[in-house]
Amino acid sequence: MLPGTGVVGAVTVGSLELSMQILAQLGSDTCGSLPPDVAFVCENVGYLAGGLVLTIALTIASLLVGLVAGFPAGAIEVYGGRYASLAVEIVGTVFRGTPIVVILIFAYFVVPITDWFPIQRVLPVGGAFVAAVVGLGLRSAAYQSQLFRGTLQSVDEGQMEAARAVGLSKLGAIRHVIVPQALRRSVPGFQNEFTIVLKDTSVAIAIGLAELFTRSQDLFVQRTTAVTEVILLISAVYFVMTFGTNRALEYLNDYYAIPGEST
Repeated sequence: MLPGTGVVGAVTVGSLELSMQILAQLGSDTCGSLPPDVAFVCENVGYLAGGLVLTIALTIASLLVGLVAGFPAGAIEVYGGRYASLAVEIVGTVFRGTPIVVILIFAYFVVPITDWFPIQRVLPVGGAFVAAVVGLGLRSAAYQSQLFRGTLQSVDEGQMEAARAVGLSKLGAIRHVIVPQALRRSVPGFQNEFTIVLKDTSVAIAIGLAELFTRSQDLFVQRTTAVTEVILLISAVYFVMTFGTNRALEYLNDYYAIPGEST
């Protein structure tokens, strides 16, 4: 374990637990006057908030894994050799064609993901979280590779020729001329990928990960008459996260748009 990581992890977990307790106490003090089913949901806002934190962490981690693996895969498909491109294409097709629930179950129950990625030694996370990040991340990488492949190919070939003409190597031209433009053009497609990954985190219920959807199910199992209230609440939470992030990415797209191109 790295020096101090255990202390930091303990402080983080302790702070989160304290926040949940405060929310629960506030809920019990302020929800008594509401209708019974609404009051039940209100009193358990702290419990749902813990699932929301996990959902956000899972989404961000999965997107980062997808970015780290997907961009090189897309570049290989465009600029790699015949066999490398074929291998990446086959792997991507397999991941895109496999249901996400199958990938998660395979990553958690069949493949010893936690043995390959012993991240628990550094961060206070469970095996289900690691398996979910790897499964969702690789699935996202399969889609992001196609997103980046398309944006790399969208850059005019004349720019590569011009870069080579002024003395840049092929790798240098890709790095300094092609990639910056491709990344800017990939933002709109990344909006869709964020939405997909965010919603796919709910499938982690298959491996017992207590994210937002799993915790909402726990609530309406406890009180079946509150199903509508629970579903409406988590639907609103998912909508706010999706809408807010998409608006932020739209602003980012406009800010970094290539001059002269319509957004």
